[in-house]
Parts: sequence; structure tokens; C-alpha cells
Amino acid sequence: MIEKKTAVIIVNEKKKHQNNTPAPEEKLSEEELPAEELTEEELPAAEEGAQPEQPAEPSPEDALKAALDKAVADAEDFKKKWYSVSAEYENYRKRTATTRSQAYTEGRKDVVVKLFPIADSLERALAACADEKTKQGIGMVLKNFEKLLEGEKITVIAPVGEPFDANRCEAIMAVDPAEGEESGIIREVYAKGYEQDGKVLRFAQVLVTK
Repeated sequence: MIEKKTAVIIVNEKKKHQNNTPAPEEKLSEEELPAEELTEEELPAAEEGAQPEQPAEPSPEDALKAALDKAVADAEDFKKKWYSVSAEYENYRKRTATTRSQAYTEGRKDVVVKLFPIADSLERALAACADEKTKQGIGMVLKNFEKLLEGEKITVIAPVGEPFDANRCEAIMAVDPAEGEESGIIREVYAKGYEQDGKVLRFAQVLVTK
């Protein structure tokens, strides 16, 4: 009997001990767990750790189209540059041709101008010469000189009897007018003048009435 009572007491003590032991805390589900908040120090580290998204590679058609567009743009640029260079060269060629032509014309004109005093001397010699054969020879030289002037389109300025024109003539002496003669009329040409295309190469030296 004593052993049975002892066994009953032990069982009762175990039950009391089990009833007094607190129940274990139930585990929270993953949905109920609070989200972890990152501190300011942890934010940059998280951002640095994130891998940037890689851009998608262009397709072969897009790459080909881009290359074609670039080639067309380059060709248009080269064409504009070629037009510009061609225009500049054409202008340079025209300027050079004009300059060369003018230089050639000026050179020929300078040579002809140097012949004017020689022609003056020949005309005076012809007027003072008494020998007919000598006159014929001098006359032939003067005719060749006149042909030279005609070939260079140079005309003679010898306005005897015309009003004095300061744009073409140079008065070297004033003479008394004859009866009924007006003032400012060219009485005599001492040395002929010459002009080419409206430009005076040498002014005519004349005597003018007062």
C-alpha cells in the first residue's frame, strides 16, 4: 500500500510540474516577420552591390542601318566640300586668267607707248625732208607704225579745229585767234595724242586760241 501511494504522489507531482511549465512561443510565419530596416550606412553598400542592367545589344539590321546612315551623311559632307573646292578653284582660274591677260595687255601697251616719241621724230623728219626717196622711206615706216596702232586698237588724238578738251589734250601754248575765230579752239597739234578703248595713253599737245 505504501508503494502504491508513493507512486501516485510521484505521478501527481509530474502532472503539476507539466502544468506549471510555460508553453513554448509559437514561431511567426514569414509573412508576419517585420521587414528589416536598413540604416543610412547600409544603404550605399546595398546600392553598390546592385548590378546595373546591361543594355540590349542592337540587332544586325539596326547596326547595318546605322552604318548606312553614317555612310550617307559622310558622302553628303564630302560632296559639299568637293563643290566648295571646285568653286574656289574655278574662281581662282578665272582671276588668274584675267590677271594674266591684263598683264599681257599692259606689257604690250607699254612697248607701244615707248614708240610714240619715235613716230613724232619721223613725222618731223618727213615734213623737213626735201629728198623724195628719203620721204618715201620715212613714209613707209610711218605706215607700218599706223598698222601697228590699228592692230592694238589705238587711235590718234589730233583734234585740229575742235574745242579744247582737257580730258584728251594738253595746252602748251595760247595763241591769238584769227579774225572770226572763236576762243578755246585748237589751232595746231604739236604732238599727237593716243588712246586705247577710251583710255588716254598720251595727251595731245596742242596750241589753243585765247
